[in-house]
Amino acid sequence: MTVTPLHPGRPHTEPPLSLSDALARVQVTYVPPPAGMPEDAPRIFSVVNAVMRDTVPVGKNQENQQQRYKFRGIDDVMSAMAGPMRAHGLFILPSIAEHRAERRGDKMTHVVITMRYHVYGPAGDCLVADVPGEASDFADKATNKAQSAALKYLLFTVFMIPVDGRSIDDGDREHPVEPTAEHRAEREQRQQQRRQQRGQGQQRQQQPRRSNRAEPGPWERSPGQQQRPAGPRRDYLVEARKAPTPEAFAKVRAAAVADGAPDTYLAELDQVAEQKRKAAQQPPQAGQQRETPPQAEEHVIAVGELFDAARSAGVTDRAEVEQLFSSRHGVKPTEATVEQLREMRDDLLDAAKGASA
Repeated sequence: MTVTPLHPGRPHTEPPLSLSDALARVQVTYVPPPAGMPEDAPRIFSVVNAVMRDTVPVGKNQENQQQRYKFRGIDDVMSAMAGPMRAHGLFILPSIAEHRAERRGDKMTHVVITMRYHVYGPAGDCLVADVPGEASDFADKATNKAQSAALKYLLFTVFMIPVDGRSIDDGDREHPVEPTAEHRAEREQRQQQRRQQRGQGQQRQQQPRRSNRAEPGPWERSPGQQQRPAGPRRDYLVEARKAPTPEAFAKVRAAAVADGAPDTYLAELDQVAEQKRKAAQQPPQAGQQRETPPQAEEHVIAVGELFDAARSAGVTDRAEVEQLFSSRHGVKPTEATVEQLREMRDDLLDAAKGASA
């Protein structure tokens, strides 16, 4: 074997890996079972088929409120697959075959990886599949998100997980396929754990949700409230930002109180009113004209959209959002232009969309 060293004066740099390049390298191979395994042990092909028969549909139950689309979350997919995989002795061993990361701006990290999955059956034989994943994040979660995306689409494509009962198989069926008892118990346990997690640290009156998950409304509602007939939801924060006068804002706040908004949500409404009051009282700088009411209103709306997008991307601390914005544009959000605010808002929305893909 001949080893040719790199030129000492030329550092070795690899170009960033794009998702199209990663897709071009995707391949699937079969590894036979090791010697000594029982001849009657089912091979991986029949095991995959058996798991597919027992897999229940996974609906698009998660929703991204910011960009108005529904998706199938990785937690729901893993919950649907865990029971059938255990029942038929199938497991998946992951490894990272290729990883590329690049910085976009001052804070965002964009990652493209190629995950290599070994799908093993009871006989010890396996299918080896390379699957690409891509994600962006403002913190240190870009690689984790990319791995979740790759695993989700491996399960989708290998086991053909349907969205609803209509595509579970080709035959006509009067009744939907019933999940196995093990899967029903596991799904109920997972749902109970989620309800307990949501209930921890909350008082009788619900607090605003601070996660980057899809929100059912302006604030978290109790189960009894969720069962009421669904009507048009009012986003009082948006209405407050658009209120042209203090009297109009007072009507919006009164409606939020009548609708049962918690104190923390009302505090956010009051903060919007305070921002609008300060913007109206701020004297014009030398050589500049004072903003007209429509311009001031547009700026307040842009600031609110920035913080809403940050919450969707998982950045819930207001001070952290201001620090991210200042490090990028050199000014606070309240002192920035509408164009700067919307540029940062769009980057945050892209990061949130990559996390939920």
